[in-house]
This record gives sequence, C-alpha cells and structure tokens, in this order.
Amino acid sequence: MSKFELKLPRMGESVAEATLTSWLKEVGDTIEMDEAIFEIATDKVDSEVPSEVDGVLIEKCFNVDDIVRVGQTVAIIQISGDVDVADVSNTSNVVEEPEPVLEEMVAVAESAVAHARAETSTVQLNGSSDRFYSPLVKNIAKEEGISFEVLETISGTGKDGRVTKDDILSYVKTGASKSAQQVAAPERVVVQDKVEAPQPVAAPVKVAAPEPSVAANSTPPVSKANTPAPEKPKMQVSRGDEVIPMTRMGKLIAKHMNDSISTSAHVQSFIEVDVTNIVTWRNKIKDAFFKSEGEKFTFTPIFMEAVAKALKKYPMMNISVDGDTVIKKKNINIGMAAALPDGNLIVPVIKNADQLNLTGIAKVVNDLANRSRNNALKPDEVQGGTYTVTNVGTFGSVFGTPIINQPQVGILALGAIRKIPSVIETSEGDVIAIRSKMYLSHSYDHRVVNGALGSMFAKAVADYLEGWDVNREV
Repeated sequence: MSKFELKLPRMGESVAEATLTSWLKEVGDTIEMDEAIFEIATDKVDSEVPSEVDGVLIEKCFNVDDIVRVGQTVAIIQISGDVDVADVSNTSNVVEEPEPVLEEMVAVAESAVAHARAETSTVQLNGSSDRFYSPLVKNIAKEEGISFEVLETISGTGKDGRVTKDDILSYVKTGASKSAQQVAAPERVVVQDKVEAPQPVAAPVKVAAPEPSVAANSTPPVSKANTPAPEKPKMQVSRGDEVIPMTRMGKLIAKHMNDSISTSAHVQSFIEVDVTNIVTWRNKIKDAFFKSEGEKFTFTPIFMEAVAKALKKYPMMNISVDGDTVIKKKNINIGMAAALPDGNLIVPVIKNADQLNLTGIAKVVNDLANRSRNNALKPDEVQGGTYTVTNVGTFGSVFGTPIINQPQVGILALGAIRKIPSVIETSEGDVIAIRSKMYLSHSYDHRVVNGALGSMFAKAVADYLEGWDVNREV
C-alpha cells in the first residue's frame, strides 16, 4: 500500500509561496491523474493544482487560507490499486506511523513554518506579535482601515487560532462600523477647537502654540502609530440596489491601479496612424496563415512587433524606477492586457518579444490569450514585463488614457481601426480618399520620461506601422 505526497509545485522563479483558497476534492474522493485537487492564489494569478497520480485522497495537510510554501506537501494520495474508499477512515493511523520519511517531512514543515513566521513578523501591519496573519487577511484589514491593535483582538477560528478571511469579514460586518464611529468622535472635537480658536490668520505658526493644553484637556493623547485611519463615508444603498462583493482579483487590480496613480506622474501623448497597408496585407494572408499554422492571425502580433522595434530604438522606455535609481532592462518583455470573462483584467507577458519573428509572436499571443480566458496561466507568465500594450479598440474605443503597470514607465493603448476620409498628398496635388486609421495613446511616467522621449517613442511605432510592406511574407 503506497502513498503519494502531492507538493505545491514550483510556479516561477519569483513565487515562493501561495495561499490555499479552496479544496476541489474531499477526503475519500477518487482522483484521476491531471484532475484538479485544490486551488491556490498568489498576488498575481489564481491557479488549480492537478494530481500527478491516480488514487484516493486520504489526507489534507492544509486548510483553506493557509499559506503554503513551494515544495511543501499539501495532500496525501493513496495510489494502491486495490484501495477501497470505505477504508479511508482507517488511513489516518497509517499516515501517522513514525516512518523516517514522514518524520523528516514533519521536521521540514515545522522549519518552514518557523521561517515563514520570521519573514512575516516585520510586516504585520506595523505591529509585533507571535500571531500569524495571511496576506489575504492583511489586505482586507488594510482596505477596511483596521489597525494592528484591533486585528489582535479578533478571535480566530483557523489553525492555531489564526484569523481567517471569514473571521475578519464577520468582524467588519458586526463591529468595525461602531468602532470607527467611536474613534472618529474625538477627532471632530479637536478640529472644532482649532477652527473656533481666536488666533490671527497671518500667524499660523503661533496658532498652534497655546493649543496643546486645550487638546490635552479635551482628548486623551494618542500616538501617531496607533491613530486609526479616517472613517470612510458610508455609501447609501437604496431599495432594489444589488450589492456585489468584489472578487479577490478585482480587489488586487483596484489596489494596483490606485498605487500606480499615486506613484507615477502620468502624462499622455496621442498620434494618428494610417494602417491601410496593414489592413490590406492582413486580409491577403490571414487565410493562408490559418491553413499553414492552424491559428488565426490578428492585428495584435503586428502591433507587438512594432512596439518591440520601438523599444529597441528607445531603450530608456524599457526601464523601471527603484527609489532614486533607474534600472534599464536588458530584455524586452511586453505585457499584453487581456480581458477575462468575469470582467477582470490580466496581463500575460511575451518574453523576449524582440527575438521572435512575426509567426512566433502570433503563436505566443494566441496561446497566452486562450489560457488567460481559461484561467490556465502560470504565475511566472504574468511577471517580468518591461512595457505593456492594451487594445482598447477591441471594445470600440477610439483612444484612451491607460494607467501604467508598475513598476514600468509606459503603456500604449491601441484604438479602434476606422475607415475615414483623409487628405492624401500626391504629385498632382491633394486628394481625398478613404483610409483605415487608428489612434495610439501613450501614457508614460513623467518622473523619468519627458515629453520628447514619450512622443518620439509613439512616433516610432506609428512610422513602423505606416511603412508596412504589403508584399512582406509572414
């Protein structure tokens, strides 16, 4: 009777741990090879972890919301050919036999837990405690304005008394609003005292001098570190309104967008591009490409090739900012924003795009787009981007002002291709003709990219597209 330890697989160079979000199988369930057993989530992507063998699930080593490090055993599967599901109730004793392999596994797990606690002890919401909080719980606490001291008072129902997602959400529903109102009251008293104080407007520095005694008499001293976040205004919900909780990915996207706006000085440049030659060329080759490669040929690979060429020409657009330093990236890894069926957005990355030919880019684009829609991307495939392209024209938008994908410094939005009347210069004079045109909208970080560089980069992309050879082979 043999057992198989299903470990958390390596999900990319930069991913060391993940949160177990749900179990898809229960103890006693029969499992086939490649059948998904549980779901995990990193800060970038959600993934399902499949079984590597056929058998019966006999033990779960972690609970939902637990943090699992790469290489740790998550489940134990009985792979004996004559396993009876009815015998699963007796398998717990077998698993707990003091075999050397299992003892070693327990020692490794205990060491990993101790290491994880040591790593997270410095980032526990600006507080110190022996209590462990998962990234999910900490994110919820941050979003809801729950201080570390308050978080410490929440009763946990998880393993070793840990606070789970349900615990903190239950607290938010039942107690957070009352606490916020009680905390907010004395702040208003202090502000009122300062407003009514008969101090000269021309001497703001002197106004604060006599006030410490007044503030001290009306409000007990509160340290800056422990001052709770300001109370968020309550949204009025009318009868008939539907309250829809944000998904985990939706919350991450919202935070990422907010952080980007507060980090980068966003500036935009717009340029109109005549893509008539590209439209004509694609219509000519798309059927032959489908017959030879078995895949559709869209406009996206052409735009990706143009962006890769422009990044090669202007390498200071292929950078990131780290404090007071600029890191110029060696590789050109282009992020491709893709819409998901649930309305969220994900940005898989075309690695080393400048080293791929047009056919290679087309295959990578199709593969990443398909697996994005099927939630089958690996965490490493949405990391390492150095520049991003988003196609707002897919939904009919003519142009847009996209938000930079941190820590990059630029993002290009592709507008819808439209047939419009245009003035064409000829040797015999100007004529009006119907042309296929689109807008490129370039958002860039004005901290490190000035208007000249941002505009020249967009112009380089436009020039490459307008100069397309209609006789080119794919």
